[in-house]
Amino acid sequence: MVAQPLLDEYLQELRAQVCSRCVERPEGGPPCKPLGKRCGIELHLSEFVDAVHAVSNVRIDPYMDSLHDSVCENCQNSTTSQCPCPLKYLLLLAVEAIENVDERHQD
Repeated sequence: MVAQPLLDEYLQELRAQVCSRCVERPEGGPPCKPLGKRCGIELHLSEFVDAVHAVSNVRIDPYMDSLHDSVCENCQNSTTSQCPCPLKYLLLLAVEAIENVDERHQD
């Protein structure tokens, strides 16, 4: 389980690197939840970070599988019009954002 201060840092990095490029982001977002958009990052941040940490690969497919198994299977958006999640098409950027935070904490 990732500590809250670190989760906040992941969220900030994801918003800067991923949310800023999201075509689903409502005007004024992020955060998107208060604006009526149930965002996978906001709903499942801890699980998403854990899913990325569970993989170490140069290919994106293992990250997609981990995301699906750890997050998508339990996501309340999966049966709504708000799926597919932007994480699917922005996954590479999201993985890079998480790895950026991890690298800052390695130094």
